[in-house]
Amino acid sequence: QVQLVESGGGLVQAGGSLRLSCAASGRTYGNYHMGWFRQAPGKEREFVAAIVRSGGSTIYAGSVKGRFTISRDNAKNTVYLQMNSLKLEDTAVYYCAPSTVFSDRAEYVVYWGQGTQVTVSS
Repeated sequence: QVQLVESGGGLVQAGGSLRLSCAASGRTYGNYHMGWFRQAPGKEREFVAAIVRSGGSTIYAGSVKGRFTISRDNAKNTVYLQMNSLKLEDTAVYYCAPSTVFSDRAEYVVYWGQGTQVTVSS
């Protein structure tokens, strides 16, 4: 089993940057591809980005491509999401998501963290 602790969220002005971190505990962390999803108030949870176990490949939602960067440090059991040029519509709770399949599908996520709030203001 994997325990997840997301951090790094907060309040930022539009155009600003934040870096989210997700620290995972458990011996099976390295078995999973890792992703980030987000959920805005009144909306369904949506895919943001994913990275393969080795860190060699990534995929992004179209709405964040070119602005967000996912990375992982397997020595630290941590995955990151660097978010630049933040927009009002990026406001959401962001969830770290280990998955059995490298994809943008939530159905393959095996655990959900508690999430970290990101609020972008004008």
